[in-house]
Amino acid sequence: MKIKAEQLSGNLQKQFLPVYVISGDEPLLAQECADAVRVAARKNGFTERELFHVEGNYDWNHVVNEANSLSLFSDKKILEIRIANGKPGDKGSKALCEICANPNPDNLLLVILPKLEKSAQNSKWLKALESLGAHIQVWPVSADNLPRWIQQRLSQANIQANQEAVQILADRVEGNLLAAVQEIEKLKLLAPEGKVDADTMSAVVADSARYNLFEFIDKMLIGDAQSAAQSLRGLQNEGTEPIPLLWAITRELRILVKASEQVARGEHSDWALKNSGVWDKRMSLFRRALQRNKPAHLRMFLYQAGAIDRGIKGMRKADVWDEMATLVLSIAGSQSLQPGNIKILLQP
Repeated sequence: MKIKAEQLSGNLQKQFLPVYVISGDEPLLAQECADAVRVAARKNGFTERELFHVEGNYDWNHVVNEANSLSLFSDKKILEIRIANGKPGDKGSKALCEICANPNPDNLLLVILPKLEKSAQNSKWLKALESLGAHIQVWPVSADNLPRWIQQRLSQANIQANQEAVQILADRVEGNLLAAVQEIEKLKLLAPEGKVDADTMSAVVADSARYNLFEFIDKMLIGDAQSAAQSLRGLQNEGTEPIPLLWAITRELRILVKASEQVARGEHSDWALKNSGVWDKRMSLFRRALQRNKPAHLRMFLYQAGAIDRGIKGMRKADVWDEMATLVLSIAGSQSLQPGNIKILLQP
């Protein structure tokens, strides 16, 4: 069966199952779910733990042999299997199905996986695991729900914070749940009375947002103008040089210009993008950018990128970071560049 992460605690109190599967790409929440299972396991007599890291050409006989081993004197064991890529392969699938077909009551099977692809969700091995136990799918906390999540964590830490203070923390950590928890732990020490307002939050909380070049590019392509601009500013504040940023933006623009020209000639957008060198995993990002921007706009953006490059090299007077922010916003869908005003931006 499938259960939500927030239902796990209650489920563990009602019944303890022989199999628990935890999947998802939010490390903090996945770790907390695994910890909850381990604590419940110890309460139910599972005092030993065998850990298996599955990578590459792994020998699944180690897992099968451990699962089938019997001893009249040993304690119950947790068999914790961590599959880094979420794909056990043919041998792993066979091994997991074999273990589920002959479950050992002295073993608890805890399988930890990243976010699963659709093929894995429909696989025989996962359905075998779910038939014996629970599958907890961990989902990232969305930007809209992050303040509520932070408020709940603050309440659990016996900290009272007003809405403005909560929003400040949400803005600072930008989706980094581990950073949010660390800041809350810090608040427990620095706000002994348990009350935090906006001024206190601003003074105490460090800027823990993780700005990443690749995430920044993805935000721009998907059309999240506000987040893309915020990431650009964060990269600037962290001391990132403008040249690698402009290079990354220009690379994606060239792909979009090439694909848009092929689409204009009657080709299907997916074929045009693939023919322009876009990988399948990034197809949806480029598809949205292609649908959002007309070919003439994309060529104009590329021309503006060239002007910014000349500004970086000192060949023209320019506020490089402001012009780059304007370019990013335009690509993301906030059309601040138009043919009528680009000449003004390009004046020496």
